[in-house]
Amino acid sequence: MRQRLISSLLLAGACAALAVAQAAHAEDASCRTVRFVDIGWTDITSTTALASVVFEGLGYAPRTTVASVPISLAGLKSKQIDVSLGYWWPVQQKAVEPFLEAKSIEKLDPPNLSGAKATLAVPSYAYDAGIKTFADIAKHRDELGGTIYGIEPGSSANAKIQKMIDTNQFGLGGFKLVQSSEAGMLVTVERAIREKKPVVFLGWEPHPMNIQMKINYLSGGDDVFGPNYGEARVYTLTNTDFLTRCPNAGKFVSNLRFTTDLENRLMQPVMNKERPQEAAKAYLKQNPQVLDAWLAGVKTLDGKDGVLAVRQYLGL
Repeated sequence: MRQRLISSLLLAGACAALAVAQAAHAEDASCRTVRFVDIGWTDITSTTALASVVFEGLGYAPRTTVASVPISLAGLKSKQIDVSLGYWWPVQQKAVEPFLEAKSIEKLDPPNLSGAKATLAVPSYAYDAGIKTFADIAKHRDELGGTIYGIEPGSSANAKIQKMIDTNQFGLGGFKLVQSSEAGMLVTVERAIREKKPVVFLGWEPHPMNIQMKINYLSGGDDVFGPNYGEARVYTLTNTDFLTRCPNAGKFVSNLRFTTDLENRLMQPVMNKERPQEAAKAYLKQNPQVLDAWLAGVKTLDGKDGVLAVRQYLGL
């Protein structure tokens, strides 16, 4: 009897200690609602959905507002927004730098995505046939019909292509830039691929085109699109007190790292009109290994094991 009593007391003490430990790790109730902003780009819609699903599994109540880049920055500054996963550098640098210099928002390092790119591309069979660099395009003028395919009129990428043509850079004088929607351009490229015809077009990653078609990016365009195939990085932004006010949620947000392959694959169902949250859940169920790094040192809202809770939430 005495031994049973001692055992019961020890068990009660252990449970009490666990409860105290969990309470010590529990997030303040004001942190339950994590306010994301989505700038409306498919990759950011997709990654925000991923983060939101994980937050739900941790017991938080994420909320997403869709807003333009200027409005998103103003929301972070005024603390009406907690997190943006969508600072594309260098595309948005001029818009974001003044806020960073004024210390009115925070940028997390390292970036949540590295290795993004945007430059001219060709189908792999055209690359193998000799169109490997910007300087090779003019050599294949006749097969290409003197045409380069861009995206919607007014885009900065189209302006760069047109400038090459106007200045005869790489011998491209006399080429024609065909401008259309992203979807229209991709339909044209897919048709050329079916017919095994060479075609030069504006390509970028992350985007499902990288897994839907066999393509290669052309080298030699550093002076036009920037080094490393027009390399871009994507950073996470937060308001100035989010990481200190909500350290557990902030830890998860700080841990987030994506890959171009992840985003290529996740963007595909989203662009096919599947709800971002459902696409995100499906991806996480198929690739649960990403949770280990994302949730390192992260607890649930009430201080419990984060990885276990999210896996249970996903039915794993």
